[in-house]
Amino acid sequence: MQSIEEVVSFLKKYQLRLATAESCTAGLMAALVAGISGSGEVLDRGYIVYSPEAKQGCLGVREKTIELYGLTSEEVAREMALGALESSGADIVLANTGIAESDDDLDGVLCFACAMNIADHRGVVSETVHFSGERNEVRVAAAHHALLQLPYYYERLREG
Repeated sequence: MQSIEEVVSFLKKYQLRLATAESCTAGLMAALVAGISGSGEVLDRGYIVYSPEAKQGCLGVREKTIELYGLTSEEVAREMALGALESSGADIVLANTGIAESDDDLDGVLCFACAMNIADHRGVVSETVHFSGERNEVRVAAAHHALLQLPYYYERLREG
């Protein structure tokens, strides 16, 4: 996929309802989808869960997962995606957590997860990606990355 318009068309083609669970991007993924005409057919909802308490309270991320792996880990992103899948009417969820600005090795490191529950295809996949740039450049790049990866995540989940 090359554009958000193509992602919306993909979701329409496969009759998928999307939810997002966003930490670092704070709603940018949902906003990008909502900016496309016809997105009401495919966008279910977006969760903005910046704090540990929000991740736990809204999406059921376990405190133990945060303690063991850190707030910005694939494990947390996976629990965010699964929690959003459980609490929404969506078929597929994109989640992210990470640090857009830091003075250490985690600067620009984001963790993504995609969870799906369609017929006999249920599961979650995740990845960690490093982005370069200023804080908001990283956030925008991360939102685009996750959305443009959606068809790839979908295929990975369908293959099991």
